Amino acid sequence: MNVNNVGLEAVAAVPKQYPSDDLSEIAFVGRSNVGKSSLINKMVNRKALARTSSAPGKTRTINFYNIEGILRFVDLPGYGYARASKTESAKWGPMIETYLKERPQLKLIIILVDSRHLPSANDLIMFEWLRHYEYKTIIVATKSDKLSRNDLSKQIATIKKAMSLNDFEPIVAFSVKGDAGKEALWAKINEAIN
Repeated sequence: MNVNNVGLEAVAAVPKQYPSDDLSEIAFVGRSNVGKSSLINKMVNRKALARTSSAPGKTRTINFYNIEGILRFVDLPGYGYARASKTESAKWGPMIETYLKERPQLKLIIILVDSRHLPSANDLIMFEWLRHYEYKTIIVATKSDKLSRNDLSKQIATIKKAMSLNDFEPIVAFSVKGDAGKEALWAKINEAIN
């Protein structure tokens, strides 16, 4: 998709703060610092639409980005390690679950995992929860530029095995340096909303 018009539409913690129309939504989930905001910026050709940080836990609300008035990207708080109080980080689980369970506009969930590592226990819990509730999901292996082509291929196979993926559950290798995975991910998103 050629993106020219994109903007932050809403910042929400509770459903009454969500946008009220019926635009299709694509949600991004993953552990803190896996690259959700960076991936969103890359997908819409912006450098700083979604705020990024080298410190985990930058996204602490549900952020809705309107893409061309056609769909929304929804950046959810990261799970796992974050520099936040235990009280604050304990709110994120219910916030994420409420959004996922109560949002009929949700068409696809993109789960980000770091291509350099095995999926974390939280990644596996999230994926099994989504699979149990039969959500349409895509796994994206971020930071793929950090590995050689051979090592990336091995890691993708290892991630597929760890997550018990079948042949119909592909992994998209993605890098914010260059365009690796961008076209493939847009194709999956277009398929989900059409």
